[in-house]
Amino acid sequence: MTSLTSSPNLPSQFSNGLFDISRNGLQIEDYDYPLPEALIARYPLPQRDESRMLVLNRSTGEITHHTFRDLPQFLQAGDLLALNNTKVLPARFYGHRQGLTGRVEILMLHPEGDASGQIWTALMRPARKLKPGTIVEFPNTQATMEVLAVGERGCCRVMVHPAEHGDVATLMEQVGLMPIPPYLRRDAEESDKERYQTVFAKVPGAQAAPTASLHFTPKVLEQLQQQGVQRTEVTLSVSSGTFRTVEEDDIRAHKMDAEAYTVPEEAAMAVQTTRQAGGRILAVGTTVAKTLETVASEHQGAVIPCSGWSSLYIYPGFQYQVVDSLLTNFHLPKSTLLMLISAFAGRENVARAYQVALEEGYRFYSYGDCMLIL
Repeated sequence: MTSLTSSPNLPSQFSNGLFDISRNGLQIEDYDYPLPEALIARYPLPQRDESRMLVLNRSTGEITHHTFRDLPQFLQAGDLLALNNTKVLPARFYGHRQGLTGRVEILMLHPEGDASGQIWTALMRPARKLKPGTIVEFPNTQATMEVLAVGERGCCRVMVHPAEHGDVATLMEQVGLMPIPPYLRRDAEESDKERYQTVFAKVPGAQAAPTASLHFTPKVLEQLQQQGVQRTEVTLSVSSGTFRTVEEDDIRAHKMDAEAYTVPEEAAMAVQTTRQAGGRILAVGTTVAKTLETVASEHQGAVIPCSGWSSLYIYPGFQYQVVDSLLTNFHLPKSTLLMLISAFAGRENVARAYQVALEEGYRFYSYGDCMLIL
């Protein structure tokens, strides 16, 4: 373990953007930073729990370096581990317009009805070449997709004809690819079906993984249970909007994509019991933080059993009501996720933690390392 109590000396380019903490944090440039391509983790490590873990104390500003396997030493009996049990759908398809050869990329978003239904909302590109009535065919299968309507930003309404696959869910499992993030700059591979999925994924519906949870192994979960750390699960179906950068100069003008969430009765009771007993609530990932804080913001600080759609936008100035600690990966510049953790830990702390992570060669983004904010 290495402890850092002072800021490192970094090149001059780090004096601007996110690291200029003299600004008010309401401009998009306040959340920009230069990231060397070499620090983008394009593949996961051989073992999930081998990831490095930067630990930031948001009260003292102290930073220490660990591996994810050290997580249990930062928790104690009576604490609550809150996880997102969403399951990523293999919802990306590559096909071609009927009679043509140019590739069409499709990301299935959500069905009208259950996941086996034939009518879905999807993101398609190149959208400018699509119009109602366009038929998309897929290699090595009789399945087709008909475009019913074309909206903004490539958002389309489609009807899927799964052919020999029976229904859309089966088509996804047999032909679909995992929707790994675009910044990985590669097509999904067979290994991504396992590694871009948490070990406790249960509820299908996400277009992106809750990446802070990718580090967990059954062994780490068992160790936490043995030392008396409680565990509960909520569901937030992470949408593709999680990768969308903010385009407005004033971040307050940004509109969040809505994401479906569920807080079951067991989870609400676990949060309530933990708070009453004086335990700490560790949100594993920004998706869990968003879910718990969404419910609390709508119910006078209480977490109750409920389901709905969250468009909660968390940026500096937001007051957290539930989350005590947060486990998170290192996020994209100009992203709402970077704003969310800045609201939780303070912009100065986050700026310094990212400076340290960059200098120390931490791996960034979905398959990268993680940060524990205490």
